[in-house]
This record gives sequence, structure tokens and C-alpha cells, in this order.
Amino acid sequence: MPVFRWGQSWDPLRDLEREVDRLLQGVNFTFHGIRFGRQFPAVNLYELADEYLITAQLPGTRAEDLDLTIAGGILTIKGHRGDPEGVSEDNFRRHERFRGSWQRVLSLPDRVQEDRLRADFSNGVLAIHLPKLEEAAPRRIRVTEGGDR
Repeated sequence: MPVFRWGQSWDPLRDLEREVDRLLQGVNFTFHGIRFGRQFPAVNLYELADEYLITAQLPGTRAEDLDLTIAGGILTIKGHRGDPEGVSEDNFRRHERFRGSWQRVLSLPDRVQEDRLRADFSNGVLAIHLPKLEEAAPRRIRVTEGGDR
């Protein structure tokens, strides 16, 4: 989708409009000292047969830097990502990945067994398993003919 539109542009301006749209789509608005980008990791949510699965890619984060809590159907994921060891602030020329402390709060579906949640962290990927509540099986009601009313 174009970033801006000038209504019915004339042919000479149509090329300029297209070029400006192309340039603005490629601009990264994360500048040193100013963080317009997302300050927390993106997550994916999957619905599987017997559970929901939340995944987040957290390169450069250690398991001991993660804190997960659940209360009242709200899952809170907190973490911290530091700078690489041995690299001073003066040596950075570009920051594209967020760093520092972050927090992500997610509402859980009603059909989750909160007491059975578990989380795995492997190769920089956090996987949170949310087991679904077992659905009550439909109860069959027997129909009799000519019973008392």
C-alpha cells in the first residue's frame, strides 16, 4: 500500500510518487538513541489439537534472563537482552535489535489449564505450551415414549 497518495496525479508526478513510496518503505526508523521500533519480541500463537503454543524468537537472551508469570488469565513474559560482552557503546555503528529490559503481556484463551503451563527455551526460541481444558463430552438424553407428565 502506498505511503501517501496525491489523488489524481499527473504523469510527471506519478513517477515521483512511486519513487517516494519505494524509498519510504525501505527506511528503518530505528535510530541510535531513539527507538521507534518494537521494544519487545514478536510472538506467534498456534492452536493445536490439545494445546495452544506461543513462540518467540529471542536471540542473545539467556534462559535465566526470562521471567514468566500467570495470573487471572494474563500471561506476562519479562526479559532482558544485554549488549555483547567486550563491545563498548562507542563501537556500535547500528542498533537494529532491541536491547535492555522488556515486558510482554498476553491475554490467554478461557479454555487453558493454567496450572499445567510449561515453557521450553532452546536455541534462542521460547516455546510456551498452554494445554486446553478438556471439553465435557455431550451427554445423551434418552427419550421414552408415553412417560408421566
